[in-house]
Amino acid sequence: MKKKIIENVKTIFYALIIALIIRSFIFQPFYIPSSSMEPNLLIGDRLFVSKYSYGYSRHSLPFSPNLTNKRHLSKNPERGDVVVFKTPADNRTDYIKRLIGLPGDTLQIIEGELYLNNQKIPRNKTETTININCGNQILETNAFEETLPNGKKYIAVYRIEGTMKNTDKFIVPNRHYFFMGDNRDCSKDSRYLGSVGYVAFNNLVGKARLIFFSNDKQKGNFFMFWRWRKSIRLGRFFRKIQ
Repeated sequence: MKKKIIENVKTIFYALIIALIIRSFIFQPFYIPSSSMEPNLLIGDRLFVSKYSYGYSRHSLPFSPNLTNKRHLSKNPERGDVVVFKTPADNRTDYIKRLIGLPGDTLQIIEGELYLNNQKIPRNKTETTININCGNQILETNAFEETLPNGKKYIAVYRIEGTMKNTDKFIVPNRHYFFMGDNRDCSKDSRYLGSVGYVAFNNLVGKARLIFFSNDKQKGNFFMFWRWRKSIRLGRFFRKIQ
């Protein structure tokens, strides 16, 4: 009996070690708790983030232990990537946004349109007046397909009334990045220098790759199996993140 208990403990221990290695160095699951990336990522989406995409820093490990100030096996992210990072304010909170500005870039919103290095980002309206969540509010927005200089395309939405019209010019420092939510008027991101601002390379956790599960909590949580038909978004399962 004692031998069996020891073997079970060993099995659990090895399983935990393997899970820790996978989580720290290969893939980590994340949950989307806010609407800042709608319509591309919805509240209730669960996704896999690749930890190897940009190399490894202390934020690759659970609880971000202060073991190193460097990034190892580093690879530069690409403009348009959807990235999980630790907020500069506390180096602890996970945010997920789209990478818009690289080191040395200048960005500005002028008359409601995004300019990168003094060039307007091309965009085509795809839908008019679509309803997008913003906390407890529903925003009426216009949806645009924006195209970044490297050819990356994605959908961003702008509030029809009350959108952010003009900003100061942002200049991205060396080894830092500028992130924005696709739900442009309901996203705390690099435009807010006091709370997020420019994100250091070492703060990048990984690249969002795949939605593996999605559940609309307003229609029932996972354990309410009798509501699965309405709450589980089967169409979002195994959707690649653009």
